[in-house]
Amino acid sequence: MKNFLNSISTSISRFHLLLLLTFSLSSSSSSSFPRKPPPLPILPLPSAPQLQWQLGHMAMFLHFGPNTFTDSEWGSGHVDPSVFNPTSLNATQWVQVAKDSGFSRVILTAKHHDGFCLWPTEYTNYSVSSSPLRNGAGDVVGELAKAARDAGVGLGLYLSPWDRHEHCYGNTLEYNEYYMGQMTELLTRYGDIKEVWLDGAKGEGEKDMDYFFDSWFSLIHQHQPGAVIFSDAGPDTRWVGDEGGVAGSTCWSLFNRSSAKIGDTDFQYSRGGDPFGHDWVPAECDVSIRPGWFWHSSQVPKSARTLLELYYKSAGRNCLLLLNVPPNSSGLISAEDIQVLKEFSELRRSIFSQNLAIDAIIHASSTRGSANNSWFSPDNVVEEGLHSYWAPEENQSNWVLYFDLQELVSFNILEVKEPIHMGQRVIKFHLEIVNEDGKWKKVTNGTTVGYQRLLQFPTVQSRKIRFVIGKSRADPLISYLGIYMDSFSILSNISNTTTQTSINSSRILYPFHFNHSQIAVM
Repeated sequence: MKNFLNSISTSISRFHLLLLLTFSLSSSSSSSFPRKPPPLPILPLPSAPQLQWQLGHMAMFLHFGPNTFTDSEWGSGHVDPSVFNPTSLNATQWVQVAKDSGFSRVILTAKHHDGFCLWPTEYTNYSVSSSPLRNGAGDVVGELAKAARDAGVGLGLYLSPWDRHEHCYGNTLEYNEYYMGQMTELLTRYGDIKEVWLDGAKGEGEKDMDYFFDSWFSLIHQHQPGAVIFSDAGPDTRWVGDEGGVAGSTCWSLFNRSSAKIGDTDFQYSRGGDPFGHDWVPAECDVSIRPGWFWHSSQVPKSARTLLELYYKSAGRNCLLLLNVPPNSSGLISAEDIQVLKEFSELRRSIFSQNLAIDAIIHASSTRGSANNSWFSPDNVVEEGLHSYWAPEENQSNWVLYFDLQELVSFNILEVKEPIHMGQRVIKFHLEIVNEDGKWKKVTNGTTVGYQRLLQFPTVQSRKIRFVIGKSRADPLISYLGIYMDSFSILSNISNTTTQTSINSSRILYPFHFNHSQIAVM
């Protein structure tokens, strides 16, 4: 009987323990589940290749060809191929310079307007096969593709539609077949292509031509589904509308492709995008480190501080900065260009290496689910990464993030990012600090955010700041907020306008060389 009673006592104790564990687990589960799902994305949304492109934030353009050796910008198409003789060609050096300087991809002029091809195409003899390079066995595209692949840097190619050498240019059907044949070679011989860059450029008085853009785009996506296609009007990335490297202070990734035509796109529409656009077509800002696009011995590169200003007004305005760094006639990137790029990298590193709000105590006007919901917590905004973000409670009209920096901090740069895989949302925002009188004071304001927004303002000092969103297309989402100190830039009242005359764009009708003073850097 005693053993029987002990057995019952043990069973009851185990039962009580089981009940206790069950209650504990259920209590724990009820406090964290069910989880509040993420808000609905707001259309349009970026594709996977567009997201990868945007995250890269900078690419390096490489203008290289016979023009490098003839001191010209637009070749005639009749220069003897023997002039192309880069005796020290080293594509590995190009890629290493790009990688060391923070560029995610390189884009080569595989064929510029002169029709000379930097790969051994089977459709014309006007190529590296007829040049002294590697004794006629050279392949610049191939060497660059290998170097980029080995370094983990993306490869892009520019194949100019305008061809001043090819005899069939002007015969619409025949030339489109020729162009697509060359495009197929480039897309099937050299591995993974991240970007295909093309435009509608054509000089005044040239033969009439209709380009079968839709057929070209379909071919590109068929052979390289991971590539983005750049042109004046997309389909994947658009031209910002100038070659000064400056986007509009309001810049949407939203765009209506039906409102744009390659070769005849409104510049203001390109610069700002469209808050009511049905397509996701973010802007790309192309500019050269030198006055010209091809290397010229008489020209010198822009300063690192000028490049920093351009960075603020391109990558800092929801765009990708496409900086042209042309190899010289030896086939190398020049030492003076490398030095400027090194200084440019050091400036960015010095400014952006430390978010001064990283240790702040952060609160929000509301948080989706509840104030303690870590999935959408305001603390997420000081963590790197696209997929963690602060989300407010639904149906609110007051959207504010409060930061207690825990000490007085001096700063003059604001960085804000949206989780763009959820759509671009913010229309209007501003930043406030607590001044010496203990009152809130606005220090800067902006419109669109997108992937990245950088705002400069006169240096302020405060312990408390608040980020206020005034208007949004849907509940605003913020993936990152940072404040920084830039001790190098000098704020000025430079005009926000930029020249509309371009070298590679479809609007230019005559050769033109930028000089340093003509590049607006508002």
